[in-house]
Amino acid sequence: MRKSRRLASLALPYGVYALIFILAPLLLILFYSLFYQGSQGFAFTLKHFLKFFDFSEPVYMKVLVRSVRIALVSTVICLIIGYPMAFILSRMNPRVRNIVSFLFVLPMWMNFLLRTYAWMTLLENTGVINSLLGSLGLPPINIMYTEGAVIFGNVYNFLPFMILPIYNVLIKIDKSVVEAAGDLGANFFKTFTKVIFPLSLPGVTSGITMTFMPAVTTFVISKLLGGGQNAQIGDLIERQFKSVGDWGFGSAMSVILMLIILVVAGFMNSYEKDKSAGGVLL
Repeated sequence: MRKSRRLASLALPYGVYALIFILAPLLLILFYSLFYQGSQGFAFTLKHFLKFFDFSEPVYMKVLVRSVRIALVSTVICLIIGYPMAFILSRMNPRVRNIVSFLFVLPMWMNFLLRTYAWMTLLENTGVINSLLGSLGLPPINIMYTEGAVIFGNVYNFLPFMILPIYNVLIKIDKSVVEAAGDLGANFFKTFTKVIFPLSLPGVTSGITMTFMPAVTTFVISKLLGGGQNAQIGDLIERQFKSVGDWGFGSAMSVILMLIILVVAGFMNSYEKDKSAGGVLL
């Protein structure tokens, strides 16, 4: 009893922090999405959600679909690039591995906005990349203010979120299991597909979740690299709060976005459990 009370007292500051900075803002957003202020005070309404799901003029639905599509493409590219890099990183000499992993984390120490501005100077029509191509006699690339630029920015900024979880799982795989597969006659391809990859699935699912969530909610990258022509749901939410002043509609879009993220996270979690229950087959 005394030990449980001590643990409860130690957890109290974290509970207060979660209440003030996590639960209270979520409840406030939910309140604004379901209520509006009329002449007689606040009244319950679903007009904010109905406005979003207005299929006669599905403007907001199109933006949501575009946001999910860009986030999915960015996540897939991060997985294609990140998994081989995490695998190579896990097989490196420990000293070299620590240096390379530090280099992956180092850009995250820089402000997110500054990193995006840096890529603007590289990708714009008169930027460093096009100047270099011109000096080589090659035609310039017009990627700035396109959906491709937004995807490129997402991949650059969120790639470490894919690499590090996969790397942390790969580095913990028991080498004796991999060696046992070789002793049983499995070649590298079969060892990877039947042993290494199934054991690394918890890192893959964590990486997908950690990459998809910021990619679908970001608004800085789409605003700077997309030039406002490829607006995402995050841009609409920011506009409702800062420009339009419609907090109810902005809160409703935030709730819809949170539900999508919860569904994706729940799906990935159930998928991870199913694969973990399946075990490793040789």
